[in-house]
Amino acid sequence: MTFLFLFMIPIIGFAQEKPKVTSEIDTTSIKIGEQIQYKITVEADSTDVVFFPEGQTFSPLETVEAIMLDTVKNNKRVTLQRIYALTQFDSGAYTIPPQRIAINEQPFFTDSFQIKVADVVVDTTKQKMFDIKPLIEVEKSNARLWRILLWILVVLLIVGGLVYWFFLRKKPLTEEEKEALLPPYDRALLELKKLENSKYLIQDEYKKYYSELTDIVRSYLEEDVNVSALESTTGQLIAKLEMLKDAGDLKLDDETITQFQKILQTADLVKFAKSKPSTSVAEQDRALVEQIVVKTHEALPEPTEEELLLTEEYLEELARKKQRKKIYWAAAIFAGLLIFGGGLSIAYYGLKEVKDTVLGHPTKELLEGEWVTSSYGFPPIDLETPDVLIRQEVTLPEGAEEVVKSHQTFLNGKVDGLFSVSANSTTYKEEVEPDFKALVDANLANFENMGVRNILTKEDKFTTKSGVVGLKTFGTGTFDIPDTKETRKIEYIILCFGGKGFVQQVIIYHEKGDTYADQIVSRILNTLDVKTQT
Repeated sequence: MTFLFLFMIPIIGFAQEKPKVTSEIDTTSIKIGEQIQYKITVEADSTDVVFFPEGQTFSPLETVEAIMLDTVKNNKRVTLQRIYALTQFDSGAYTIPPQRIAINEQPFFTDSFQIKVADVVVDTTKQKMFDIKPLIEVEKSNARLWRILLWILVVLLIVGGLVYWFFLRKKPLTEEEKEALLPPYDRALLELKKLENSKYLIQDEYKKYYSELTDIVRSYLEEDVNVSALESTTGQLIAKLEMLKDAGDLKLDDETITQFQKILQTADLVKFAKSKPSTSVAEQDRALVEQIVVKTHEALPEPTEEELLLTEEYLEELARKKQRKKIYWAAAIFAGLLIFGGGLSIAYYGLKEVKDTVLGHPTKELLEGEWVTSSYGFPPIDLETPDVLIRQEVTLPEGAEEVVKSHQTFLNGKVDGLFSVSANSTTYKEEVEPDFKALVDANLANFENMGVRNILTKEDKFTTKSGVVGLKTFGTGTFDIPDTKETRKIEYIILCFGGKGFVQQVIIYHEKGDTYADQIVSRILNTLDVKTQT
């Protein structure tokens, strides 16, 4: 007996106490919008792993925030506390469900609590009651369109400024350009003056000096006398000048031609035989060439009126060609920028995105427009949609008025293309469970009346952002567009929610393969919420 007792001592000494979970609330009655403090206290061993409830687990009440208080240690035991701020915006009686706390993956549950949410009392003798105002149309904002147009204008102004600056404006001429525009006679004299002031002779560069000297006079003769002088040898050039003199087209004396021949021969010796005349001879040759240019200019016959006219027309044609060339270059650069920018845009965004942006696309405009968040019907359906859904006047089928207490339907406005989103809420005179299957069948029958064929149907659960679970019916069909021979594939979604005495529906359909519509639907579904209390 003693032996057995000795074995029991260590077992009793090391046995752990069980965790303890308690919960409490600071009040059981609040007004709409006020908050309840819900406290959960856990006493456990210091080595235990504790998980408190997270998210919207207090439905139908909404969790505003969760505050983790300090941990209190007592020997090997710890006390953990967390306080949740809860609220509700609809009056009525609600039950806070038991909350699950996991300690070492073992579940523990708190007690449930009954809460009353009271309306805010309004003294109608002092505060008048008014009817609900009807929906009003609001003009769609064109701010985004104006921003796009402004950016396009800025880009065009920049491109136009660059084209003007580099191609169309009259640039100030450089000294070389001004010299090139001078008449051949004036240009030859100017170049001879520059040669006189050059440092060729000082630096003993006779070959460059005589090469430039002969190029100046040869270029003048080719331009003003119309004789091919640049490609002619000395003998050939002198022979051509003598022929012009004999024909009476050039009134030069023999002495001038002889002096010119001697200068050309001296230049040939310097350039090809490395001859080196004295500096005085080189300077004298330059002065003689200047005299030869002057005498040749004076010996030329005066141009006739026809020649002057032809010269003027030729210059005008040259100016027009130059201007056309500038315009072509400007147009080519502008087209190149457009092609380059378009290519980059297509490579980055894709051809369809660029085409839809330039040419426009109905669902793309909806997606990128201003969205509206609103509640529709009673019980309310919260949705964020492109544009406000408009209330529709709906005539109930014969016999439905005996069962239906109220019905509201809201539908999006006119959209070019296949896209529709609608929301409707129905309350019944008796608290009966809604028949979702019958509602879905009625919607599918309505699709068939619209011209939808080959309807395929799937079902799944759908959970709103606040945790309300409903029925999701979705699928595809083939739509025959009225008054045309076109056939389109469509996708549809029918969402059903409800409880005793009421039902809520959201119905969406759009063209299959429309990526913009897919994004719209995804955004709508992510914002969808319904109230489950009537």
